[in-house]
Amino acid sequence: MQIRDLPYTDPGDPDVRSGPRFLYWLGRNQLGGQLKALGWGLLHQLGIAGLPVTVGVAVQAVIERSGTRLALAGGLILALGILIAVGDTMLHRTAVTNWITAAARVQQLLARKTAELGAALTRRVAAGEVVAVSTGDVEKIGWFVEALSRFLAAAIALVVVCVGLVVYLPALGVLVAVAMPVLALAVLPLLPRATRRADEQREKAGKATELASDTVAGLRVLRGIGGEELFLGRYRRASQEVRKAAVRSARMWALISAVQVLLPGILLISLVWYGAALARDGRIDVGQLVTVYSAVTLMLFPLRHFEEIAMAYSFSRPSAQRAVRVLSLRRSDRAATEAGVPSGDLYDPATGLMAPQGQFTAVVCGDPDEAGRLAERLGGHAETGDQDTDTEERKKAPSVLLGAVALDELPLDTARTVVLVQDKDPVLLSGTLQELLDVPSSGLVTAEAALEAAQCGDVLAALAQASPDADRDPMRTRITERGRSLSGGQRQRLALARSLITDPEALVLDEPTSAVDSHTEARVATGIAGLRRGRTTVAFASSPLLLDVADRVVLVHEGSVVAVGTHRDLLRTEPRYRAVVTRETDDEAAADPRQDIGAVPAMNSIQEIEERA
Repeated sequence: MQIRDLPYTDPGDPDVRSGPRFLYWLGRNQLGGQLKALGWGLLHQLGIAGLPVTVGVAVQAVIERSGTRLALAGGLILALGILIAVGDTMLHRTAVTNWITAAARVQQLLARKTAELGAALTRRVAAGEVVAVSTGDVEKIGWFVEALSRFLAAAIALVVVCVGLVVYLPALGVLVAVAMPVLALAVLPLLPRATRRADEQREKAGKATELASDTVAGLRVLRGIGGEELFLGRYRRASQEVRKAAVRSARMWALISAVQVLLPGILLISLVWYGAALARDGRIDVGQLVTVYSAVTLMLFPLRHFEEIAMAYSFSRPSAQRAVRVLSLRRSDRAATEAGVPSGDLYDPATGLMAPQGQFTAVVCGDPDEAGRLAERLGGHAETGDQDTDTEERKKAPSVLLGAVALDELPLDTARTVVLVQDKDPVLLSGTLQELLDVPSSGLVTAEAALEAAQCGDVLAALAQASPDADRDPMRTRITERGRSLSGGQRQRLALARSLITDPEALVLDEPTSAVDSHTEARVATGIAGLRRGRTTVAFASSPLLLDVADRVVLVHEGSVVAVGTHRDLLRTEPRYRAVVTRETDDEAAADPRQDIGAVPAMNSIQEIEERA
C-alpha cells in the first residue's frame, strides 16, 4: 500500500479483542510494507556494522605500510557508505509510508464506526475520548507500526555483529556477546513503572480534553449565567494535573535514557582497558582492537531502537486499547430482529414531545437554536441533556422512541429510512433536477406530486426557461452546486420536494417555509398536510399559516413541553405561545389584559404528558 493509493477501499475488519491484538492486526495487514522496511533496515544496519572491519583493515594496512590493502579498505568504505546512504533513505521512506498508511487505516475505521453508531457513539463514549482517539492516539499507534521494522532490523544486526566478533576475535568477542543482551534488556524492569506513569498522563489529558470540549460546547450558556471563571478554574486545575503527570512520566523516561547511556559507557571503558592489555602483551593486533572498539561503538546506535520500541509500545498500547473501546461498539440489532421496521408514535422522553402516528404535529420553540437541536435529536443525529463535567459518569438523555423502539437500537440504515430530518438550511448538490429527486423512497410519492405539494411551479418554469434542450424539459436542466442559480425560497422548496418523495415513516421539518412569502407559505402548508395525510409529520415553525393546518401544536419552553392543543386554542389560552407566534414585544405583552403569568396548559395536554411519562 502506497500513500498515493489512500484512502483504503475497505479498511478491513479489525481485531478488537484487546489493544495488543489490534496492533498485531495492523502490522499483519501491512506485512508487505514491514518486510520492505526490514530489508532496507538490514541493508542500512549491516552497512554500518561492516565499517569497523574496513577501518581495522585500513589501520593495520597503515601499520604494515601496505598500499594495496589500504586502497582496498578505502574502496570498501566508499561502497559501504553508498549502501548506508541508500538503505537509510529507503528505510525512512518505507517506515514513514507504514506510519501514514496505518494511521489512515485507523482513521477510516473510526470514521466508519462514527457513521455507523451516529448519536449512540457519544452516549457510550465521552466526546473528549473520541477526539483524543481520532487525533493523538492515531499518531501513537502509527509510531509503533513505523518503529517495529527498524527495531527488528537493529536486533538482527546486533546478533550478526556479536556472532561475527566472537568468530573474528574470541578474546573480546565473548565479552561483547555477553554484555549486549544485558544492555538491551537492562531497561525492562523500569518499563512497567514508565508505562503506568504514561497511562496516568494520557488519562488525565483525556479528561482535560473532555472538559475543554464540554466547556466550549456550552460557552454561550456559561456566559449567560456567569460561569466562565468557574469552568476556567476547573480547566486550569485539570491542565496542571496533566503537567505534573507529564513531568513524572518524563523523569522515568529520562532515567531509562540515562541507563542506556551509562551501561554502554561502562562496556566501552572495560573493552578499551582489557583490549589494550591484550595488545600490549601481543595477543591481538592494534587493528583488531580498533575493529572491535569501532564495532561496539557503532552497535550503540542499534541499541537506541530498543529504547524507541519500548517507548512506542508503552504509548501505543493504551492508545490502541482506547481505539478498540470505540471500534468494538455495536448498534443493537435486537429491535430490528424482534420488530422489523418499527412504526408508531415518535416520542422524545427528554422533552416530553410526542408526535402521534399518522398526524401532522407542529412544534413551536421560542429559541430557534433549541428547535434545531430538537429536530436533529428526533432523527437520532444528536443528543441533548445535562452533562456534569466534574464526574466521569455523564448523564445522557434517553434515546428518542419510534413506537416502542429506541432509535439508538436500530441498525443505522433502518433508522435513516424510518425517520428523515430536513434542517433549515438544506443543501442541493449539483446535477439535473431529475438527479436531485432520484433518492431512495417508498415509491408511493411521485416527483410530480411532491413538486406540486411544495409549490415548485415557478421553479419548474425557471428551469425550463434555462434548459438548453429544445423540448425545454425542466427535469433535465442542470442545477449548479448548492443551488446558487436559484433563490433561497426556490432552493428550500426543491429540498422540501426531495424530502416528500422519500415518504419516510416519520418526516421532521425544521422551518420548511422560512424563505417563502406568505401566499406561497399557505399553499405549501396545505400541500404538506395533504400529501402526508396518514403519515407522521413534525414541523418546527412559528408561522400561523403552517400552525393552523397542523392536527396538533406543541409548545416547547426551556427544553420541556408545556402546552399541547390546536393553534387557535393555544392562542387563547397560552400567553407564552401567543408571544412567540404573534411576535409580541415585552411592552405589548404587559399591556395585554389577557396575559396571565400563572396560566397553565390545557388539562388534556398535561394528562397526556403524564400518561406518556
